[in-house]
Amino acid sequence: MQYRRIGRSGLQLSELSLGSWVTYHNQVDSAAAREMMAAAFDAGVNFFDNAEVYALGRSEVVMGEALKALKWPRLNYVVSTKFFWGLEREGQTVNRKDTLNRKYLTQAIDGSLKRMGLDFIDLVYCHRPDPHTPIEETVWAMSDMINRGKALYWGTSEWSADEIRAAWNIAERHHLHKPIVEQPQYHLFHRKRVEQEYKRLYEDIGLGLTTWSPLASGLLTGKYRNGVPPDSRGARQDMSFLVKGLTDAARNAAVNQLELIATELGCSLSQLAIAWAAHNPRVSSVITGASNLSQLQSNLDAVKVIAQLTPEVMVRIEQISSPLAS
Repeated sequence: MQYRRIGRSGLQLSELSLGSWVTYHNQVDSAAAREMMAAAFDAGVNFFDNAEVYALGRSEVVMGEALKALKWPRLNYVVSTKFFWGLEREGQTVNRKDTLNRKYLTQAIDGSLKRMGLDFIDLVYCHRPDPHTPIEETVWAMSDMINRGKALYWGTSEWSADEIRAAWNIAERHHLHKPIVEQPQYHLFHRKRVEQEYKRLYEDIGLGLTTWSPLASGLLTGKYRNGVPPDSRGARQDMSFLVKGLTDAARNAAVNQLELIATELGCSLSQLAIAWAAHNPRVSSVITGASNLSQLQSNLDAVKVIAQLTPEVMVRIEQISSPLAS
């Protein structure tokens, strides 16, 4: 496992990390989380990603219980969470849902700290942009969160390049803590934001990336070539919005071609896809997910494939995937 700095910051993350979206609480309880986090840590993973909204706070509880049981020195691992969606789905949702205003952010961090049993969170993200709150208000609130010692660094997730630059400029102008990282979706079929839209930000402001969904929600495992398996993520009612993309005929045909390359390299299709995302030097860490130990170990073995992605192999992958990428 190699370690990469987040942009121009001094914080180093493992090139592959472990996230909790979909799995924690829903498929992975505290005992399973502890087992997988221990295995990931032993493999060199030092970054564990979460969000307030995952399983409506219960994902943070599961990760917090695992961290308490593992008793790692606090300097040895990095934990993140994200704010925007809130925990409320019914009843009183004003200032509690879909916002980045100061009141919500100030109270949201306290909730996450309590659920995770931590004194501070290393990385906090604004999970989506908020068109109804001035960016300046959000920047001040995030910077104050760091000044109060409740977080160490902050960033954004799925913000546009213009929104990120605006936030950075406000922080620069007022001598506040700047956003150092963006967390975008990034995989073989979803690339333009990372490779084109953010291109100027890497040099101009030193933006780092922790990317999610390297397997395109399972499409790049090959499991959706013949429809939606009953035990897959796509079969879940709350994931029904993914089905159209997962069963896309053209992309699944490309998956068949990509699998031939994986076979030549002696790796799985999943490992090839994860390695491809990690091959991008702008990516600080690729967030992987797993519902069981064997799946986790297979995903982490993608680190062995990165060096095999020669310019010739990358050209072949590009020819197959690029025409279908958004």
